[in-house]
Amino acid sequence: MSERGTVTGEDGLARCPWGLSAPEYVAYHDGEWGRPVHGDDALYERLCLEAFQSGLSWITILRRREGFRAAFADFSIKAVAAFTDEDRERLLADPGIIRNRAKIDASLANAHVAAGLGAGGLDELIWSHAPDPADRPVPRTLDDVPATTPESVALAKDLKKQGFRFVGPTTAYAMMQACGLVDDHLAGCHVRTATA
Repeated sequence: MSERGTVTGEDGLARCPWGLSAPEYVAYHDGEWGRPVHGDDALYERLCLEAFQSGLSWITILRRREGFRAAFADFSIKAVAAFTDEDRERLLADPGIIRNRAKIDASLANAHVAAGLGAGGLDELIWSHAPDPADRPVPRTLDDVPATTPESVALAKDLKKQGFRFVGPTTAYAMMQACGLVDDHLAGCHVRTATA
């Protein structure tokens, strides 16, 4: 395929081109990205990480993921919603995460909003915006993959209406891709073939 289509790795497997750019990307591409994620805490983690990624490369987040998990109590909504001002200061000083005040504050505020939705509420809210796979053409190159969709615009609007922060349409779409609401693995990618 073209430069923006699938690329075959040394292991003989065709992947989306970004999936071969670093060892962390290979593991993330093959084992996680685009696979359905359910559960409030798991989705809260992805929502936080996508917000922290804004303006940075995803590899930066992947390389600090364990640091984020340690800092944010494994993204337990209940635990993070109980964080104090001292916890906030701890996060701002933690070199294992991205120490961005606005993103940290948004993550803490989002835990309160998610907790207010009740058990299963965040999962239901996010997955209610999953498009019908039959209505989506299989992307052949990276040029076929949008940055936003009507569904991601609607999801961002719905999240903001609930009180979530740092959740624009592009961030919402990246989360939809990461959590399997859409399958943007390219045609010919071994992961798409394996999960079809």
